[in-house]
Amino acid sequence: MYSFAQHKTVAVLDEPFYGYYLAHANLKVAHPGTKEILNTLPRSKKQVLDHINTVSKQGNHVFIKGMAHHYLSSEPSHILPWQNVILIRHPKKLLASFSKVIRNPTLDDIGIKKAAALFMYLKNQGNTPLVIDSDQLLENPERYLQKICKILGISFTKEMLSWQKGGIEQDGIWAQYWYSNVHKSTGFEIQKSSTQSMPNSLQTVLDQALIHYSILKTHILKND
Repeated sequence: MYSFAQHKTVAVLDEPFYGYYLAHANLKVAHPGTKEILNTLPRSKKQVLDHINTVSKQGNHVFIKGMAHHYLSSEPSHILPWQNVILIRHPKKLLASFSKVIRNPTLDDIGIKKAAALFMYLKNQGNTPLVIDSDQLLENPERYLQKICKILGISFTKEMLSWQKGGIEQDGIWAQYWYSNVHKSTGFEIQKSSTQSMPNSLQTVLDQALIHYSILKTHILKND
């Protein structure tokens, strides 16, 4: 998201479905800032889509950063006309990072199961999404972004490789809870948190997550 926010022809929206998700999902864990998010973001899918359409009519490409589990429907037909990109990382790293904010995440909380389901839904509808991987990206960010942009049909610019410390104006109001590492960064780099250990208590969740990760793993765009 931070990379595409630097592109002059791209308008960025940070998790516009978050309020809708919090209002309608059957959550087993508390999300930090829930009350503020619900008071700020639209709670209906129609309102979110109306906002996206308004932004798109301004003439720019629209980059929508979304969490897979924010799409509550098993067949979210509104994403069929979009160019969909699924960003994944190994579930062990994902759980280690996620558990720093939400102590005991479930399989549904981390989104990998939903991401795999969305991939299969889109593939079966003839709109197979692009699958990219954070480790592949970090091997050579410029080369990977060039490949991604070419597939998406937009120009790559060097500005996409760096940004100012402290966040961007498009950050959601939840940034204070989730974006501490990226706020310290000025570009793509391996974070110290990427090597942190996953709590042993999450091993069962990891075992479940790996089943869905395996569906996506074979479709990852290689950085070569």
